[in-house]
Amino acid sequence: MKILKNGLMLVGMLCVISSLIFAVQNTMGSSSNDSNDQASNEGEVTNSYKYKVRAIDIPADLNFAGESVPVDDPEVMERIDREFLVNTYWQSNALLLMKRANKYFPIIEPILKKNGIPDDFKYLAVAESGLQNLISPAGATGFWQIMKGTGKDFGLEINENVDERYHLEKSTEVACRYLKSSKAKFGSWTLAAASYNAGPYGIKKYQGVQKVDAYYDLLLGEETGRYVFRILAIKEILSNPEKYGFEIGKEDLYTSVPTFNVEVDTPIANFADFAQDYEINYKILKRHNPWLREAHLNNGTKKKYVIEIPNKGYYKVSK
Repeated sequence: MKILKNGLMLVGMLCVISSLIFAVQNTMGSSSNDSNDQASNEGEVTNSYKYKVRAIDIPADLNFAGESVPVDDPEVMERIDREFLVNTYWQSNALLLMKRANKYFPIIEPILKKNGIPDDFKYLAVAESGLQNLISPAGATGFWQIMKGTGKDFGLEINENVDERYHLEKSTEVACRYLKSSKAKFGSWTLAAASYNAGPYGIKKYQGVQKVDAYYDLLLGEETGRYVFRILAIKEILSNPEKYGFEIGKEDLYTSVPTFNVEVDTPIANFADFAQDYEINYKILKRHNPWLREAHLNNGTKKKYVIEIPNKGYYKVSK
């Protein structure tokens, strides 16, 4: 009991000391805050005062693929505002998107144009994958997040050895055909975009239950309900970065490495050896050809494949 009593006394003393230290720190902090306030009043603003988080002015002429957005509808405006805030103030992600867009938009844009798809759909690819070869929990794959069944229906080769959903040009062609079909079905590019997320059946079901046709009149699930608004925000921010507080120069952007094509119509036993023949390594070969999924190419049917090889001198490869 005496030990316990002495222990309690020690704890009490420690508490008193801690309280005194806290009081001193508080007083010092208060003095510091007073000094900051005074400095601010005198115009000597510290860095912590310079950074301001502001509400965002939403453009009054927003459109997707030339189709107007009803910004005068308060419910629609709230949803737009949410996506503008989320995508503007997630600065690291926005900067990465700007950097990648400079590298990949020049590949995507001419394919969209050739197929009669509005240029705004390049921002759909950004919304889908962030211009990365991702795999969703549902199995959607690549920049355009194409499901296995859909890819096969549109003629892509998809197996353990080769998966053309990772082939940017070929997957973009498939996305164009899908979107063109959806536009014919729904009569609207905005609904074609929404159906890319929810599927044509999903959009038709919502329209039938709710007895409305326009995307902005439909009550949709969380993901599809945000989908077009997110694309609109990404489009606006990437098109006008300075307006939203981003400073990024041409030297900061990612760029493509010039390449040439090699046609093969035979199996390749070892891609590491194949890469060395072109003075690159396995990693570089796979980075430029992510659709090659294994360390070899089976090709028992003698199919003609086109493999992209970077020009000499762009990579430093250890001997």
